[in-house]
Amino acid sequence: MKNQVDPGAADIPFGPADAPWRNSFSDLSLITEIPDVTAPSSDPRQTYDAVTETPYGRFQLPAGGLTADQYTAAENLFRSWLEERCRISAGFQINADLDYQQRLSRYLGLTLNNAGDPYQTGAYTHNSKILERAVLDYFASLWNAKWPHRRDDPDSYWGYSLTMGASEGNLYGLWNAREYLSGRLMLHSPQGSAEPAPATGPDGAGRSGPNGYHPVLFFSQDTHYSLTKATRLLGIDTFQDVGRRWFPDENPLAPGTPWPGEVPSVGGADGDGMIDLDRLAVLVQFFASRGFPIVVSLNYGSSFKGAYDDVATASRLVHDICAKHGLDERPVHRGHGRSSTFDLRTGYWVHVDGALGAGYVPYLEMARRAGLVEAAPPVFDFRLPTVHSITMSGHKWLGAPWPCGIFMTRTRFQMIPPRESEYIGSSDTTLAGSRNGFSPLLMWDHLARHSYDEQIRWAAECDRMAAYAHRSLRALEKELDLDLWVARSPFSLTIRFRRPAGWLVQKYSLSYETTYADGRRRAYAHLYTMRHVTRDLIDELVRDLRRPDAFAAGDSVAQA
Repeated sequence: MKNQVDPGAADIPFGPADAPWRNSFSDLSLITEIPDVTAPSSDPRQTYDAVTETPYGRFQLPAGGLTADQYTAAENLFRSWLEERCRISAGFQINADLDYQQRLSRYLGLTLNNAGDPYQTGAYTHNSKILERAVLDYFASLWNAKWPHRRDDPDSYWGYSLTMGASEGNLYGLWNAREYLSGRLMLHSPQGSAEPAPATGPDGAGRSGPNGYHPVLFFSQDTHYSLTKATRLLGIDTFQDVGRRWFPDENPLAPGTPWPGEVPSVGGADGDGMIDLDRLAVLVQFFASRGFPIVVSLNYGSSFKGAYDDVATASRLVHDICAKHGLDERPVHRGHGRSSTFDLRTGYWVHVDGALGAGYVPYLEMARRAGLVEAAPPVFDFRLPTVHSITMSGHKWLGAPWPCGIFMTRTRFQMIPPRESEYIGSSDTTLAGSRNGFSPLLMWDHLARHSYDEQIRWAAECDRMAAYAHRSLRALEKELDLDLWVARSPFSLTIRFRRPAGWLVQKYSLSYETTYADGRRRAYAHLYTMRHVTRDLIDELVRDLRRPDAFAAGDSVAQA
């Protein structure tokens, strides 16, 4: 839907290049001629997507800026719209229960940039790295890593605060995996030549065969799309890429059929969303037996179904298969003769995308121990020696007004910075270079004010709220005598159901996804019972779903 021009709206004056777009320059005595600017080729109010109750014309920016009245009207309109959207948003892994403004608004007049490594203060001193270190230590303890970080201790953790969310952590984790498994020098590698020695041993030995430095990536069909973006950016081959290129007729899951794009999930497209461990084992075995290093990305609270992969079992499975083919611990050699060096590395890397789960489940596990909930997902963290890296989004469980997060690995796996950055007085070991210094401040503020006890009780309440939403939607199914496909994956805070009409999707910010299985197309929506989602909000949604126009005919299901 596109915006329609509202003739009654007090839009910002709109016209050709010789109208309000330029006339504000005429009173500047130092400018002798009107600067060249590009005029619009058409009326943008007619072409941009509509945003309910916020006509675009109120926000256009003429060359002279807005008058005080125009600014006040536009800002009030946007803020009231956003406040209502946040109040009834129920479809994403976002915690909208925020209360930072009274304490932290004063920082908006200050500059915070955490350029470079979080453990090196650097020359750019107006940063929040001291808070970032405290936040990282907190999560290192929560995730059972050895802390504090020490550069001279390979077994201690290393990490940093993300400027984006877990998508950045996934990108960095795969970059780290690629460098490590490709035999590149790492920060703690013995000094020697930059590249590994050429393969000289038998094919398939992993440590020395021709495929020994060619990592292959595996992830499930329920994995977040950021993994696909990361593979393109980094040039990492998935098992489908390598299978199509070199083994086109040898798909071990179904010989003679095309290679799948991802590892199947249990139950397929309409299942609970956990990675199928049996099929993962078959695929990893195929490539490990041919000497390829293995990268596996596991979900810990997948985006749509909220599914928790069994990280402990999956990572042990990967380790055992790799051990069978000499990829559990292999020497990476550099140079020749007396000048040669080597370091021992695993021939596999297990990354955990814990965008929501890595922040939420540790408290749910504590709630289970306290008897507040009956169960919690399997262990995912650094208690498992087979886990190499973890990422988490700070704007999900903790809650933040913008995307942020944490990436963490062990110091022994740290990459060497691409080049020394004397300019900032710190090694640039992160992805972004300049990094958001406000995010560590927000996370520190939240964690400083809310104890484990509060977090545990929140986790238990969110779990109960998910059960309540599930019961309410199942009751609605019976009331309407309509199959709403209501489902909740184990431990998940999300409840899936038949996608309602577009106005409900917009009203409640419902995420949606279309699946194809058994010759049928199913369009699902879901709600997430994050901390701001109350019984009243769930009841309001259910009341709207009772309306005769809640489910448009043919909108959700059709023959594929």
